[in-house]
Amino acid sequence: MKIAFLVIDLQKAYRDERTEHSMDEACEYINATLPLFRRKGLPIAWIQHHDDDDGASPGQPGFELLDALVPEPAEFRVTKRYGNSFNKTGLDEYLRSRGVDTLLIAGYCAEYCVLSTYRGALDLDYAPMMLKRAVASDDRDHARMVEDISTVISYGALKKFMTA
Repeated sequence: MKIAFLVIDLQKAYRDERTEHSMDEACEYINATLPLFRRKGLPIAWIQHHDDDDGASPGQPGFELLDALVPEPAEFRVTKRYGNSFNKTGLDEYLRSRGVDTLLIAGYCAEYCVLSTYRGALDLDYAPMMLKRAVASDDRDHARMVEDISTVISYGALKKFMTA
């Protein structure tokens, strides 16, 4: 088993008064998790949605990741135009070239791009799981629903697993 960490669409264009708390909580769990992957040299992919109508266009402030998140230069970056992060991107090829078969998924928006990517990973025969409390939405009930219908791992269990 080889695992990769996917961080999806935690961009400035999508952070507002409705999403602020959920995104901040997701960033907290993501930032706790990143060192577990970095210490082991495991792949991390930063995925950003490109949508001109939302102000999330490359080169625009809304396209940028939230300030709380700091990718390292060598970490893989993906720009997507669809909910599923695998659709018409190089993500699958990147992961397969590194022998990845298991995915840890976190990010925004739980019921759209995060769930679409999770389902897309299943279609491609990956074993995906969500990082509990690192899935953001403008409606906490939606995030809980996505966690309820998906395979989920808590940070504590992941840490134990990754440091064993």
